[in-house]
Amino acid sequence: MRPLPAEILHDPIEPGPYRMAMGLTTVPEADWFELDDRYGADMAEKRHLLAERRADVLAAIPGTEAACAETLALVSAALTAHRSDWFSRSGPILTNHLTGEAWDTQAHPPLELAGRLVQEDLCLIQNRPEGPVFAAGVLCFPSRWRLSEKIGLPLAAVHGPVPAYAERLAAPVDRFMRHLRPGRIVCRLNWSIVDDPALFQPGGKWRVARNDAVTAENAGDSLFLRVERQTLRLLPASGAVLFGIRVHVYPLHRAVAAGLDPDRNRFLAGRLAAAVRALPDNVATYKSLPSFRTALLAWLDNATGATA
Repeated sequence: MRPLPAEILHDPIEPGPYRMAMGLTTVPEADWFELDDRYGADMAEKRHLLAERRADVLAAIPGTEAACAETLALVSAALTAHRSDWFSRSGPILTNHLTGEAWDTQAHPPLELAGRLVQEDLCLIQNRPEGPVFAAGVLCFPSRWRLSEKIGLPLAAVHGPVPAYAERLAAPVDRFMRHLRPGRIVCRLNWSIVDDPALFQPGGKWRVARNDAVTAENAGDSLFLRVERQTLRLLPASGAVLFGIRVHVYPLHRAVAAGLDPDRNRFLAGRLAAAVRALPDNVATYKSLPSFRTALLAWLDNATGATA
């Protein structure tokens, strides 16, 4: 069996002034899901959360049954077509050769089973006359939000706490959800700096209390670049949109060390420092950066040679 590739080190930082935008790119179906050498650990964590905290990580409102079934059908078809070394199907039995599991696709909750196959979290958005609604999700790796507080809400309300979302993105996002074409898969990256590497983080936004454990000397090891690779795809039969979220957590020192080229590494550190400084105060506070921003910037400036 072909081994899994190394985890991709995504570079989500855009140069220039802060701007709130969707930033979408199109990806082929073969690249819809990322499977890498973190698969075993990520799927073990999913199994644990589904067993021990099921109500926190799995939810659906009535009327989502067809979309959940379509999700499993589309996800399993993509995996067996493009990851045939690792997934195969015989009738209703889908075999995951990476874990040794064989699933009867007709005997398990379909959205949950789809989430047990890929490292991404999977959420369903239903287009309704009043606008798109967050209708279902298997969400094991939230970036500081709770499934129970968001399920069943319109997207504008789901993103209500996000500074400037209502003014700048609510209408474009709702419009995009209504007009996404069948067969098209789009992707965007979202990033934050956190002081906790855990994948399951249902809380922690708006923190301002200083974290004295993070210093200018140890920030490279004690802070992490958390990147969400988000994908959206229309489910043509049900009309729902499947929203995938793959979470990567990189130690800060790794995030700014793309290779052996010191100039490149200094450039990445400087660009991240500029991006942190460009965040409006309300966005920085939403992301809990005040807890360690001084130490973070001191470490990044030192990595660029600015304070050497």
